[in-house]
Amino acid sequence: MDKIVATVEPAIRQRFHFLIVDDCSVTNYQQLPMNTGQSLSILRLWRNVGHQKAIALGLSYLADQPEAYTTIVMDSDGEDKPEDIARLLDASLNTPGQIIFAHRTKRQESRLFKTFYQIYKTVFKLLTGKAITFGNFSAIPPTLLRKLAHVSDIWNNYPGGVIRSRLPYRSIPLERGLRLAGQSKMNFVSLILHGLSAIAVLMEATAVRIFLFCIITASISSAAIAIVVLLRFTGQWTISGWASYIVFSLFIVILQAFLISLLLVFIVLTYRTQSHFIPAKQYKDFIERVEVVY
Repeated sequence: MDKIVATVEPAIRQRFHFLIVDDCSVTNYQQLPMNTGQSLSILRLWRNVGHQKAIALGLSYLADQPEAYTTIVMDSDGEDKPEDIARLLDASLNTPGQIIFAHRTKRQESRLFKTFYQIYKTVFKLLTGKAITFGNFSAIPPTLLRKLAHVSDIWNNYPGGVIRSRLPYRSIPLERGLRLAGQSKMNFVSLILHGLSAIAVLMEATAVRIFLFCIITASISSAAIAIVVLLRFTGQWTISGWASYIVFSLFIVILQAFLISLLLVFIVLTYRTQSHFIPAKQYKDFIERVEVVY
């Protein structure tokens, strides 16, 4: 928080209303900067719900206030550089009515992380048909804040929820900063779960693509079975037992494609019929208290 306050231009800083979402952190907030903006409040949660859900709760709280302002979503660990806030705000002013994300042009993580992140982006593109090159660092115009708080998908993944909501958005190139202190608590398993949650938000598009892949696979397998049977009975191949073995293997492929397709149909139908969590309506159940520092 000190770093954010110190590096933001004073003219902009004095116009800010700061809101810290305390996701049951063990950090001591006794030395918070005072009188550096219009106000500073801390949203205390009952339990740790993860950073994506914490973002959804913070946005829902702000959307429920009498007045809505342009909202900056960012981490306070330094990886979202405070000096880039001005660039997000400029882009938001130039294209009003759009959510502006920071597209990472340069990352500071290890080579292994970058490799797996590139794999994740490729898989995401193949399964959903959408490109995701941004994270949480963003600027939300006041006209879209309340609409976004009613998007149930931001509860699982904020960027993916924006993509699925069909609210207008775009990204601008910004470099990722260095972490100020400590180590990230997100391990390899957490990264995989984070990627899967983003894909799950666009489950319907993913299901359709997998369904089409299963149909293509089953069609190719059926055509291959017809060719094998034709070759077997015309006597062009005389290898003993090869025809029955290949036909049986291809039949297993067709059966698996059918079962996967059937499972996807039931998953999509269940998803469409069940009631969804709306952050704007249920966020108060997760908030212990709101501390107004000044």
